[in-house]
Amino acid sequence: MVSAAPNIASYDLLRWIVLIPLAGAVFNLFIGRKLGNKSAGALASAAVGASFALAFYVFWQMAPGTILRDTLYTWIQSGAFHVDLSFQVDALTAVMLLIVTGIGFLIHLYSLGYMDHDDGMARFFIYLNLFIFFMLLLVMGDNLLILFVGWEGVGLCSYLLIGFWHHDHNNTIAGNKAFIVNRIGDFGFILGIFVLLTELGRQGVWTLNFAELQQHVKMLSPATVTLITFLLFIGATGKSAQIPLFVWLPDAMAGPTPVSALIHAATMVTAGVYMTARLHFLFALAPATLGLIAIIGAATAIFAATIALTQNDIKKVLAYSTVSQLGYMFLAVGMGAFGAAIFHVFTHAFFKACLFLGSGSVIHALGGEQDMRKMGGLKAHLPVTYWTYVIATLALAGIPFTAGFFSKDLILWQAFSHGAVVLWAVGVITAGMTAFYMFRQLFMVFHGECRADAQATAHLHESPAVMTLPLIVLAIGSIFTGWLGAPEYLWGSRWDHWLQPLFGLAEAHHDALSTELTVTAITFAIILAGMVLAYVKYGRAGAKSESARGGLLYRLSLNKFYIDECYDLIFVRPFTALSSFFARFVDPWVIDGTVNGVAATARGFSTIWRGLQSGNVQHYAAMFLTGVLALLAYFLGQL
Repeated sequence: MVSAAPNIASYDLLRWIVLIPLAGAVFNLFIGRKLGNKSAGALASAAVGASFALAFYVFWQMAPGTILRDTLYTWIQSGAFHVDLSFQVDALTAVMLLIVTGIGFLIHLYSLGYMDHDDGMARFFIYLNLFIFFMLLLVMGDNLLILFVGWEGVGLCSYLLIGFWHHDHNNTIAGNKAFIVNRIGDFGFILGIFVLLTELGRQGVWTLNFAELQQHVKMLSPATVTLITFLLFIGATGKSAQIPLFVWLPDAMAGPTPVSALIHAATMVTAGVYMTARLHFLFALAPATLGLIAIIGAATAIFAATIALTQNDIKKVLAYSTVSQLGYMFLAVGMGAFGAAIFHVFTHAFFKACLFLGSGSVIHALGGEQDMRKMGGLKAHLPVTYWTYVIATLALAGIPFTAGFFSKDLILWQAFSHGAVVLWAVGVITAGMTAFYMFRQLFMVFHGECRADAQATAHLHESPAVMTLPLIVLAIGSIFTGWLGAPEYLWGSRWDHWLQPLFGLAEAHHDALSTELTVTAITFAIILAGMVLAYVKYGRAGAKSESARGGLLYRLSLNKFYIDECYDLIFVRPFTALSSFFARFVDPWVIDGTVNGVAATARGFSTIWRGLQSGNVQHYAAMFLTGVLALLAYFLGQL
């Protein structure tokens, strides 16, 4: 049960958290090229760093249960409906601010080294700053309309960043795919907003403000709430890459590696989880939708993990891992454990950003190579990258006392304690698969003999400090951030204390300590089995075992179960064929033909009438007489 009404205070500092990254983007847009690439990158990084400093200051000053608000002006006023351009920071927003600005700042720093020799560096940092601005708009808006603007803004920026190297046609295709798939989800999202506004409007409530929505959503019927939450969840499946709209995320790897880290770790893909948590009071009234969310989350988690088992592209493995971990988050949402979902968002941001940036360091050292079968033996050449990668791998696998252990264990405990034993079992099996594919990757990339060509190995070197420093910070976070949510049998959770005023008390009942420890032990045993299996298969053999192709299941996993091909066959090709038919026949012959026919008819009649306008008095007199005779004949015929 949620606590009493929070203390709301005005705080004019909030607007600058949002506006400073926007100012950085605008400044670089006009004078970035004159400053030079490095100066433009430094300016963009400083803008996000300043935003992080302000966000941390706000977080430090906040008391649990407090809401800070900053209203700039009334944006829309139409009768009873009004929308303010207003920002708010509560416990949930404060956490998301630290993730977006903190991880975003580290990615900006890393990009200074990674993009150092790219001619489009200034343009790249403009996109990054703009992306951060829209993400901050998304998490700080105090109403659904501002959230939606930020939601669409990050979608636009993702298109620009994924297709940043647009000279490669494959990159533009990946950007288009991300944009189109997200628009499918967004259609459901905006329909949900319209239905919510319309149905509340029938009750005399015209608002999209979160606080006001929380007060009035109980006026809606259960069927209406179910419909609204289902539509909103469709939007979440697109943005957060859940079945069936997950296909865009692995292809997003076409962009520069810092983009992959930004999208996959800290910002865009977590937007769907954040939205459901922000509207927790609405989803809590729709148990049917929550049940569907839990099933979709669990199915996505194990399905994506199955694909990750066999992928050979270092970034593709991490991409499917992200899809899988997002499934865990939605499993928690489906259990009503919104705090657990956000906790995993928080820890995941650190170890997944560390892994993506670490993979970028490997790719950078190998001159762009991403195939793990052509790596190996990099441990000695990239010591900082290796050890930070190890720590992040341990965290993602869920090894005890790492960040991933605490957040993943909490989600699995929520599923078990709510009686969803099947979903819990799926989550546990997925955890074992995660351990296998991550240690498979670790062994293939860093251990064994180096399989890179002579040209790549001749220039092997550790990344510069501007790239390794973010890795170290993220690796530290991959361990200690999880300690904030330690279970009661250790030192207790500060996480629950922080989010309690928003989500209420701890979501799961704590059974006997022995039960909880047994559940944790089973999970760890499965994870350990995955690690051992990965060591046996890849610890010494490296990529040699990959030469032997497996059976049907292996080929299905390697080819991603042909989901893209199925979508292409069922949706893309028929739509393309229909579009081609309309372009070749309907448009020129029906639409253009109708327009041209009307024009030709008008032109023909105008020619006739123009001929009658001769200016000859005798012609006019003759037409007049003809008309009189025609009328006379008509009336005589009526007698």
